[in-house]
Amino acid sequence: MRHVISIDQGTTGTTVLVLDEELAVRGRGYREFRQIYPEPGWVEHDPDDIWASVTGALGAALEAARLQPHEIAAIGITNQRETTVVWDRATGRHVHHAIVWQDRRTADTCAALRERGVEARVRQLSGLPIDPYFSGTKVKWILDRDPALRARAARGELAFATVDGYLVHRLTGGAEHLVDVTNASRTLLFDLRDLDWSSELCELLDVPRAILPRVVSSSAAPGALGVTRGVPGLPDGVPICGIAGDQQAALFGQACFDPGDAKCTYGTGAFILMNTGGEPVPSRSGLITTVAWRLGDGELAYALEGSAFIAGAAVQWLRDGLGLISSASEIEALARSVPDSGGVVVVPAFAGLGAPYWRAEARGVITGLTRGTTKAHLARATLEGVALQNVDILRAMERDSGRALRVLKVDGGAAANDLLMQYQSDVLGVSISRPALVETTALGAAFLAGLGAGMWTSKDAIRRTWREQARFEPAAERGWVTQHLARWAAAIEKA
Repeated sequence: MRHVISIDQGTTGTTVLVLDEELAVRGRGYREFRQIYPEPGWVEHDPDDIWASVTGALGAALEAARLQPHEIAAIGITNQRETTVVWDRATGRHVHHAIVWQDRRTADTCAALRERGVEARVRQLSGLPIDPYFSGTKVKWILDRDPALRARAARGELAFATVDGYLVHRLTGGAEHLVDVTNASRTLLFDLRDLDWSSELCELLDVPRAILPRVVSSSAAPGALGVTRGVPGLPDGVPICGIAGDQQAALFGQACFDPGDAKCTYGTGAFILMNTGGEPVPSRSGLITTVAWRLGDGELAYALEGSAFIAGAAVQWLRDGLGLISSASEIEALARSVPDSGGVVVVPAFAGLGAPYWRAEARGVITGLTRGTTKAHLARATLEGVALQNVDILRAMERDSGRALRVLKVDGGAAANDLLMQYQSDVLGVSISRPALVETTALGAAFLAGLGAGMWTSKDAIRRTWREQARFEPAAERGWVTQHLARWAAAIEKA
């Protein structure tokens, strides 16, 4: 039986899975790495730490799997998006720590660009708002800190990539400098329609084209994305056949292959993507337009993306901030101990409101408190707030795409909470589908790699391997739903 190695390089650690053709996990490894905070609002990673976490997790997974070299068909990579690495082409050494997607150091640069009145044009070309979140202004910051670096970049002596490209560089022994199309679409430098770097955006952000990687498909035949060379524990010549940013990989891993299919990953925040088909859909509702995937030289899919900044973090707040629970897993039993929230509404806007409101100054709100309110009511209202903010995002996606949501596929830690999933189904009025393998980000990278290597011959073959673990159907009366949505809308106004 053939196997695929899936490298899931995340913000705080790296997971490596070894999966066979039937999606059985034959080996698993995980390694954390340090977070670096040079100043308030700044977040960095040492690229060598990232690479060490990859090789450590890879070694653990391969040891557990006990494979022969000929049994490894391909490698798939998925990664924290927007995190920016610049290195010396000759030595392979990074010239600065990686600047992480969370980092806000380029806020002033972004504000200056917006004041020039160019945001509409940037969004038209890239699908993105001007924000420190994305890679382009991070690259500019690295080059601006040292005039010698900028001169070397212009001469083509330096290389930039998001984390997928950095890992390919290391996995191939420095032979390849590339990023996949999904990660390229998160840089503020990429033209969504031309599927190439935009000279206009590069000039606007003062990023020389000589530093940019080759843009490749998310799934490709062996040899197109490079092969391993000098990687501890791996034979030389193993092909890399799949690459996608983490949320796009989760969309693919959930088999959201048709326009209108959507998934929500409940992590620290809630990350929602909807497949919109072969044409980019401009958002009128504050959503992001992004590439979902490109398969070989053929199928291209786009997505709308919206994020709520706080989801699982709201449960952590109940645990660490208020001390209402001692572990996150206790929240479901506590919330179930009351029949409803007692009229309490929690808007978990602890870090402002994201899509579709984009109000950075918003703050969390609790409304409807009475003398009879207990910690159980607060727990239930917090779970409901997580679900209700997703309703706002998904309704915006329906408006922008012109497509009605049929089923929402879910993954991430909080997707294991049956009470939350049932409430999400009730207030959305659609089915909620939870997969058997909840590590859908790693699964998506495995699917993309296996598709490229011929382990699976088509998306239909992948669809047949995907397994549902549980389904939640809407069961609430319409009047009940209307009442909850009205209370939520009033609480949002207060926030």
